[in-house]
Amino acid sequence: MGKALAVMALAVGTALSAGAAYGPQARPARAGTAAARAGESGELVVQWNRTLLGIVRTPGAQPATVHPTRSFAIMHTAIDDAVGAAGRSGSARAAAARAGHDSLVALYPARRADLDRQLAGDLAGVPDGPAKDAGERAGRHAAGAVLADRAHDGSEATPPPFVPGDRPGDYRPTPPAFAAPVFTHWAGVRPFVLGRADRFRPRPYPALTGPAYARALNEVQALGKDTSTVRTADQTAQARFWAAPIQNYWNEIAEDAARRHGTGLAETARLFAVLDRTFADAVIAFYDGKYHARIWRPVTAIRLADGDGNPATHGDPGWNPLAATPPDPSYPGAHSVVSEAGALVLTSFYGPADDFTVGSEAVPGITRSFTRYQDAADEAGLSRIYAGVHTRIDHVAGDVLGARVARYVLARSR
Repeated sequence: MGKALAVMALAVGTALSAGAAYGPQARPARAGTAAARAGESGELVVQWNRTLLGIVRTPGAQPATVHPTRSFAIMHTAIDDAVGAAGRSGSARAAAARAGHDSLVALYPARRADLDRQLAGDLAGVPDGPAKDAGERAGRHAAGAVLADRAHDGSEATPPPFVPGDRPGDYRPTPPAFAAPVFTHWAGVRPFVLGRADRFRPRPYPALTGPAYARALNEVQALGKDTSTVRTADQTAQARFWAAPIQNYWNEIAEDAARRHGTGLAETARLFAVLDRTFADAVIAFYDGKYHARIWRPVTAIRLADGDGNPATHGDPGWNPLAATPPDPSYPGAHSVVSEAGALVLTSFYGPADDFTVGSEAVPGITRSFTRYQDAADEAGLSRIYAGVHTRIDHVAGDVLGARVARYVLARSR
């Protein structure tokens, strides 16, 4: 645990030195967004983010083979570009609203009626005239440009079938449903900022016959079992709390931060554009890592441990995890990648120490509170060990990958 946190502390320090000074005030103001827009609230951007969260949480609304982080990155890039393009003569509010609307209508045409109503409400607060017209033009152009750029980015590809291996360590579908692995094509999607999916590919997985693997497997075998007697009540609560799509939590954490800090429209647009481009590229990167390494999940590794060649591991054919195992390879851990990336981006805007509370999509009505973004990231990543779906090896590799992706995006987003 100490070694893992030391790695993360180093990653945070490196990220900040790479160009992420604390606080929005440390960023150069874009033209036309300084004093004239100081009073404009970022709530409009938050509301479009909430709308997209509602869409992706609606069964059947999100295409099964398109990862939702792509939609967030498209919408928020369009909003950010629109606000910047509105200039001194255009309404930033009209630009942001039109960009959010046009992006989502293109991505989710069946939701058009609701999106039209939201746009009308946003524009009702903008006085008619040349500024409103210029803002809307900026929003239309920004959304159209981003959508055109992403039209053939690889997300439309048919996922290739996965052929499981039969050697120790090889990933194979997991019980109880033994579902086919998902997003087998996602490493082929063109990143938003990263350039290529394998830029920060995790280091090779440690040997199954070595002590590091044995320690990691034995840890999840004890802590992650459905009937574990060594997992604490709070560890069980953590496993259940963080069980939903991890990027949703971090988008809500960002919403809360923007509201608490009174972040203005332009900087809120920038925050979400950086955050969600980071998430989109982090997902592309971790799927590259997963399908390159093709490492089995704990439930498979523990049930077949007697054949892994390691005398320090012990098979349990009846072992089951606390949570359902996601249908993709284990290494690196997705929660750890996205959470570390989210913590670094939010730290770059607001500093590391920030009191906040986050709710759970998986356990409605339950909240957890933190004083540092890094603490939430650590908890979210480690929760997957308690859930029985990842090892600490997956977690540490995920932390490192998330930090590297965030650092890269932040350095190119000033």
